[in-house]
Amino acid sequence: MENEESASYLSTGELSKILNISVRTIRYYDQIGLVNPSKKTDGGRRYYSKEDILKLQKILLLKSLNLSLEDSRSILAEQSMAAILLAHKSLLNEEIEHLTNSLKHSQSLLNLLDLKETLHWEELISLVANAEKARDWNHYFSDEQQSRLKSQLPKLESGDRVTKKWINIIKRIELCLEKGISPASLEGQLILEDVDILSEETFGDDPELVEAFWEVRKSSEASDELGLYPISPAIIDFLEMAAKKETPPN
Repeated sequence: MENEESASYLSTGELSKILNISVRTIRYYDQIGLVNPSKKTDGGRRYYSKEDILKLQKILLLKSLNLSLEDSRSILAEQSMAAILLAHKSLLNEEIEHLTNSLKHSQSLLNLLDLKETLHWEELISLVANAEKARDWNHYFSDEQQSRLKSQLPKLESGDRVTKKWINIIKRIELCLEKGISPASLEGQLILEDVDILSEETFGDDPELVEAFWEVRKSSEASDELGLYPISPAIIDFLEMAAKKETPPN
């Protein structure tokens, strides 16, 4: 009898080798009613038909798409290829969104590390948490200004050249502060000129927008509310004194 069964069906062990899955997994699918063998002997041996094998292959395909067993059961009941592809597409979109957010967080940390040289866990946790916050830009900018800012504003999570230029300006000002270089010095004036050039690249010929954004950057509360990288008051003061060609008091 078993020889006849083996001629038409595959045993659990044979199926395990052909599909490269464990015997335990095959038996588990049988226990939960997902893929039942067409034949069982009195001795408890299981034999799978071609239809059973195809069903198991479908389950393995759906599993490779990271679908749950219950979702797989529903899709198999529908016998819809479109359902399978739509479920796969939805899963891929979720993975893309997750990876995109992960890339943004990683780039933000790299830019912060470039700015600060050292990072602490508290800063990392705060950065990730703040990235999820909703931002209310309406309090500070018009709809038109918001549209321009969101498309052109350098972002900490970006690795583009404009963002790198702004980071370098901050680092140059920090070096001036460390060395006691005056905002009215040649170096201070060159930094201010570079800020003006970058501002024009970023905001275009719109002094009203530049002024509105600058007022936000001068406020640590507003910058935090909008999720902008906090600029220290010393850097703000340096740029304002450079614009007035003032020398800081001793």
